[in-house]
Amino acid sequence: MALPESWHVRSRSRECAATQRPFTDGETIVTALYPDPKSSGYLRRDICLDAWNELPADAEKTFSFWKTTFTAPTGNETQNPVEKLSAEEILHRLIEEDEDHTENTRYILAVMLERQKLLRETDHQRTPNGILRVYEHRKTGEVYLIRDPDIPLSQVEAFQNDVIILLENNGRMPEPVLQETPAETAPDETGIPDPETAPETAAEPPPAAAEAPSPAAEAQPDTAR
Repeated sequence: MALPESWHVRSRSRECAATQRPFTDGETIVTALYPDPKSSGYLRRDICLDAWNELPADAEKTFSFWKTTFTAPTGNETQNPVEKLSAEEILHRLIEEDEDHTENTRYILAVMLERQKLLRETDHQRTPNGILRVYEHRKTGEVYLIRDPDIPLSQVEAFQNDVIILLENNGRMPEPVLQETPAETAPDETGIPDPETAPETAAEPPPAAAEAPSPAAEAQPDTAR
């Protein structure tokens, strides 16, 4: 299973975690991540500025925190299931599935969405398992924790190609096409291959007969005494 730090963190709350006051559209709030004592992941809490500034000095230590703007949901977030998945939706699904082999692809997707101004990196922290980057969705406030796999430059293009394939196939890698191999020639009941199916082989010439001595050689007298 992939590293626990890469798990998806739940979406933005609509009310302050400290006062339970509903947020107003456009309000500046603080999003904080705390280590989860019940797992190896993290808990998210959204807190209004007033409550944040009044936290005591000995309050629970955060893993990461940042200011953000609360955007009220519009109620038009429903998705047509037959529509093609976007890069954002593919990233969301890959994080939820949390498969080892998609870790590098998740990071490439996150960087791509950051360049498209859909995600923004709010923080990064060094953990025993490497650098953990915190991304926030600019519109929905959804938070993703993505481990930076430190991909070698020579391998970046290969993972970018994987992302292109995912986008073209609605978020799934296509099944590999298996090539059929020709069946081997089966012998008949006598153990002799069928001449109609057996591969043709060139006939080997018979071994040459030993050359007999000429009669002249036999008739030549032996002059040596």
